Amino acid sequence: MASSLLSSSANPCYSATKLPTPSSRAPAPRFAHGLSAAAVRASPRAPRLCALARNIRASQQQPRRPEYVPNRIDDPNYVRIFDTTLRDGEQSPGATMTSAEKLVIARQLARLGVDIIEAGFPASSPDDLDAVRSIAIEVGNTPVGEDGHVPVICGLSRCNKKDIDAAWEAVRHARRPRIHTFIATSEIHMQHKLRKTPEQVVAIAREMVAYARSLGCTDVEFSPEDAGRSNREFLYHILEEVIKAGATTLNIPDTVGYNLPYEFGKLIADIKANTPGIENAIISTHCQNDLGLATANTLAGARAGARQLEVTINGIGERAGNASLEEVVMAIKCRGELLDGLYTGINSQHITLASKMVQEHSGLLVQPHKAIVGANAFAHESGIHQDGMLKYKGTYEIISPDDIGLTRANEFGIVLGKLSGSHAVRSKLAELGYEISDKEFMDFFKRYKEVAEKKKRVTDEDIEALLSDEIFQPKVIWSLADVQATCGTLCLTTATVKLIAPDGEEKVACSMGTGPVDAAYKAVDQIIQIPTVLREYSMSSVTEGIDAIATTRVVITGDVSNNSKHALTGQSFNRSFSGSGASMDVVVSSVRAYLSALNKMCSFAGIAKASSEVHESASVQSKE
Repeated sequence: MASSLLSSSANPCYSATKLPTPSSRAPAPRFAHGLSAAAVRASPRAPRLCALARNIRASQQQPRRPEYVPNRIDDPNYVRIFDTTLRDGEQSPGATMTSAEKLVIARQLARLGVDIIEAGFPASSPDDLDAVRSIAIEVGNTPVGEDGHVPVICGLSRCNKKDIDAAWEAVRHARRPRIHTFIATSEIHMQHKLRKTPEQVVAIAREMVAYARSLGCTDVEFSPEDAGRSNREFLYHILEEVIKAGATTLNIPDTVGYNLPYEFGKLIADIKANTPGIENAIISTHCQNDLGLATANTLAGARAGARQLEVTINGIGERAGNASLEEVVMAIKCRGELLDGLYTGINSQHITLASKMVQEHSGLLVQPHKAIVGANAFAHESGIHQDGMLKYKGTYEIISPDDIGLTRANEFGIVLGKLSGSHAVRSKLAELGYEISDKEFMDFFKRYKEVAEKKKRVTDEDIEALLSDEIFQPKVIWSLADVQATCGTLCLTTATVKLIAPDGEEKVACSMGTGPVDAAYKAVDQIIQIPTVLREYSMSSVTEGIDAIATTRVVITGDVSNNSKHALTGQSFNRSFSGSGASMDVVVSSVRAYLSALNKMCSFAGIAKASSEVHESASVQSKE
């Protein structure tokens, strides 16, 4: 009876127990929907519930992650998770991240248990090459978790030697480096974009995969771009040739999100059945979300035989984005019995923190109704739903919030106030899953005390907003000292801003504007004097109440495009930079966000300029 209950689609996939945090004693086991072990034993249905609990625990005990071998997986049910948040995700407008931010996210992806981290497109800019190299050196050589997992570090390249050389230079420092190279294979791409014949495309792909292997890289992934619209027989042929040349993973992209799930599943099945030598490579999927089908297509591909799934945190990426890691992973975890027993090595309790971290660093907010990680994903407002939840959580929840690391100390998440000391605050940070240095904590604690003096209750959301504003910020070049604004219907709107320059000098400017934020931004522009265009501006309150912390996000653009190239087109583009700020004062919050974006722009421009100067110096020396 218990087994049939577990396999029924009506039953949720709640974890049997909540994993203890390092700083706390393990809680008493709690079975599905919060039933404690004591409550189960005391229940009149104790034998049945205990059997159910045992089966739930057994269902959570998945095999260990198989040892990594580039072109095979010893367990046919294991699915590799390839995260491209730092590459395809960063191609979203406004999602440009600094090297330091990418490194922080890469560390979190490693803790999450991602098998392969596509850290960037090294040939796109000197900054991206440096970022991928840093990730390869640190994250690519540091074991994490109980099993000592070390992720593969991958760099993207087009099918040309210059790109492949840059990718290898960046990833070769990792314990497990991978080069990912691609070329378009659909008729529309070959004719209008590449302007090459199918025979020429096959020759280029074969030569470049072989070149990547010749550099000493034993793990090479090949992608036939726009495979979802490519001729099947041509696909089988080019995949056969790159396997012969040494490709270990064959990634099948639905580049424009065109396929329906049954089409994409059949595409993967046909490739598996008709490509000579396919047993010597791993089939992968990469699904875009233009029709909102990326997750469905990815799961269809997995069921058809793909054993690597390319995803991004929060589903970010070009246009409508990519398949969402959290959706794909939790669907496999929750409905594994209908996916032939597939499983991943992902520690899902790190999902919530990874989602928040990517939001902060990319500047791309998750909509409230986003599956798994949206603010409303575990909210119940309907009276009927609330009634069902009060009686039994399984009536309307198929996933436990604990499964994705979404925990609160109590119903309101209120545990701290102005009298709380540093030890209590540090413990709360550990409970929420944040690890920061002593210096970062002292900076954060100062901001916390300022807010706690003004608010009666400091919630978990307040803490996370302050932490993001204080810690998740780019390198400080210009910092805010003071801001004063005067506005209203009886006077001209003015703002005075004092900034601290990189050399420590204080600079002050005053300006008028259509409102206090406009006036403050114009004052900042007078001081910094960098031509920018404000593309996006948004503000939201972290919690309810008139004393809520305001979080502001902005996206700006400037003339820093010379050293940035698009991964797919190779064209230079004008980068956009996002920034975030938090404060109980909306003007202060807005200025903090604007400075955050400007600091990213200044940092990127400085790196690009330095790299250009080094290149010019090297050219002069070579001529001499």
